[in-house]
This record gives sequence, C-alpha cells and structure tokens, in this order.
Amino acid sequence: MVVPPSNSKLESAFPGARTLDLSRPALMGVLNVTPDSFSDGGQFIEPGAARRQGERLVAEGAALVDVGGESTRPGAEAVPVAEELKRVIPVIQSLGALDAILSVDTSKPEVMRLAVQAGAGMINDVCALGQPGALDAAAECGVPVCLMHMQGEPRTMQASPHYDDVVSDVCRFFEARLEACERAGIPRDRLILDPGIGFGKTLEHNLQLLRGLPSLTAAFELPLLVGVSRKSMFQHLLGRELERRLPGTLAAGLMAVRNGAAILRVHDVWEHADALAVWGAVGAS
Repeated sequence: MVVPPSNSKLESAFPGARTLDLSRPALMGVLNVTPDSFSDGGQFIEPGAARRQGERLVAEGAALVDVGGESTRPGAEAVPVAEELKRVIPVIQSLGALDAILSVDTSKPEVMRLAVQAGAGMINDVCALGQPGALDAAAECGVPVCLMHMQGEPRTMQASPHYDDVVSDVCRFFEARLEACERAGIPRDRLILDPGIGFGKTLEHNLQLLRGLPSLTAAFELPLLVGVSRKSMFQHLLGRELERRLPGTLAAGLMAVRNGAAILRVHDVWEHADALAVWGAVGAS
C-alpha cells in the first residue's frame, strides 16, 4: 500500500507487504547494471556487485531501488532485449528480500513484463510508455509507473533542444500521456510524473522546470519524481566535473522537494538522507 502526500493521488498497492510513504520525500537509489552509464557505468555489471550495491542503497535510506540495464545518457547506443534482460533479471531476483520497492528502468514491454514477474514493483520509463506495446504491458503488469518527459531519444536528445515554453510544453506532453494511459486501462492513481531534467533540455530549460514544478503538481495532482543527480547541468552551471557535482546535486534536490517533488532519484543516498533530515529538522519542509 502507498501512503500519499496531501498533493498526491498515488494509491495503488505495490507487490508484497511493502509500503511507500510519500507524506515525506522518498529517495530512489540508482543501480545501473550497464557498462556505459554516464556516472557509474561498469561498476555494478557483475551480479554480486549489483546485489551488494542494492543492499547498500537501502541501508543508507533508499525506499526504492531503480535497476536499469540500458544507458540513457546522451549518445548511448540501444541495447537488445535479450541483453537487457540478462543484465536486470538476476539482479531484481537477488534483491527481492530487501525492504524496498524495486523499480525497473526500461522502455521495453518485454523487459517490463519479465522484470515484474521477477519481483519489480514499479516501472520507470524514460519514454513514458511510448514504445510499441509498452502501454499494454504496463496495464497488464498492474504496478505503478513513472512517466518521464524526454524531447527526442537518448541518442540525439541533446543535439538542439527547443521549446516555446518548457513548463507548458511538458504539461501538454503529460496531458497526452495520461489520456493514453487511461485509454489503455492504467488507472491515474498508479502514475508518477518525471519532468526529465537533462533529457532533451538545455541548462536554462532544466532551471525553468525546477522552478516550475509547482505548476506540474497543481496541474496533475500526481507525485513528481525528479532526478538531477550528478548531471551535466552542474558542469554547465558551475564548471564541475562528475566527481565534484554532489553539492550542486544536493542543493537542486532540496529545491525540487520544496517545489513539490515527492521522490528524488539519486546516486548518493546517505548524503541526500542527511540533507533532507537536517532541512526538515529546521522546518524547511
């Protein structure tokens, strides 16, 4: 069962007896089992290393663990279904005893179905169920789904992003995807929205979206998931290379929560947990 915040209507049950309490910000730990992800590619490709990392993320405070077998960094190459399944299914199975929600980060309907059968309790799709067959697969799986906005596709999304008004354009995109989900039989109360920071956006687009999160909350009254962890926006904004982006990530994450984010997708879990605890202790949240 899910305990939603006052501005959320996510009420679907996750598999098993686990509960995701969104009355306060939740952390989703990133577990990439890929050789080429922008931040941690290759570190957890071996199943034992992936299992240990998943356990560590939960021990540090992650309420969700997002397992991904295909990199979506700019310029990343597509991964065949069989290879993606080979990467993610054993890891999901090995983490089934964790006191956390396992999410599968995929756009492929075949991976969605088999990952949920293996124990995943959520689908996190950067293509917002836009791939052929994905809507039907998600409807059949019966688990919560995060719909992310992306302009273009990972291979080319950062070539020349353009919007008339990025917040309004993202809102229109979500309106269309929510209608498509409803037609496919996916209840609205099973959906989470991710504005897709860094996915087909310039630095200014990202900043405008972070400022505009209250508009998304007001428009849809659904939980917002925001991922800014270690992204290149901090290189453009601060001149920081990958290993020096944590302070900027923490600041942006806290601002996202203040502006309505219910879930933060992060690589550095305990650091975010501490930042949220201190911020909450002084009444900021």
